[in-house]
Amino acid sequence: MPATSHSRFLDLRALAALEQMRFTTRHRIEGAYTGRHASRQLGGSGEFVDYREYSPGEDLRRLDWKVFARTGKAYIRLFQDETNLVCTLALDNSGSMEFGARSETDLTGSKLEYAQFLATALSHVISRSLDQVGLAVLTNTLTEVIPPGVTSSHIARVQERIESLKTTPTVNMAEGLKRLFEQGRQRGVLLLMSDFLMEDLEDVFAALRLFRHRQSEVIILHLVHPAEERLPDGSAFCFRGLEQEGEINCSPTEIRALYQKRFARHLDTVRTFSLSNGCDYRRISTAVPYVTTLSGFLVDRTG
Repeated sequence: MPATSHSRFLDLRALAALEQMRFTTRHRIEGAYTGRHASRQLGGSGEFVDYREYSPGEDLRRLDWKVFARTGKAYIRLFQDETNLVCTLALDNSGSMEFGARSETDLTGSKLEYAQFLATALSHVISRSLDQVGLAVLTNTLTEVIPPGVTSSHIARVQERIESLKTTPTVNMAEGLKRLFEQGRQRGVLLLMSDFLMEDLEDVFAALRLFRHRQSEVIILHLVHPAEERLPDGSAFCFRGLEQEGEINCSPTEIRALYQKRFARHLDTVRTFSLSNGCDYRRISTAVPYVTTLSGFLVDRTG
């Protein structure tokens, strides 16, 4: 069952438009309970084990017509060779995720706030299918881990922790990912939300390769604020680093072309690293409403 949470990032009215959509995997996975995803265990007996609510577009041959005739509700029969999803939402909590915020104390409009809305919505959508959701908070280390679970109280705990996130100045994330890998043993889905503005980018993807070697599915959601792609117009600005890099005074016109070239190179590097390491990649603009982003993401996963 979906969580009953008091998180300000959970807008059930906005998510109502996605009621019939589900998060699906691209590869076979492992799980402990029955669900709607294909299992790696292909030699099962195919014994009936449970029911799940029917979603439009599914094979009607699997519909339990007797239940439908008796109750008027459509349910799919689940068999032993199906399994649940185990998904860990990993969130970059570094200082650069504060970019776009109104102020140091008001993170409205920041990349972190966008990630909080999106991660909370994903936890709701995933748990709605009785799939397990966990949380990993990443800075220069593994700040916190909530192991995957499916109960409403567990999902509420995940959402409450997402709501309480505050950025930490750091320029590294690889060590946190390595620790996350070492703490887990089960294959599943790692969904990483980050702007990837870090010094150890190659090491980050070396750590993600560990998850891929374990045959986990790794999804990269690359968050980009539109103001990062182009420097502001004006004669003089003071640019302040969000990860204790100091300040610099300059005219944007003097560095605009070089900046845009380097930022474009950064975007291309993250995408190339993702795809070459077997990760699914999706670039996300924080200018797009998170519900629109989530809808497109879910549609793409089922394609």
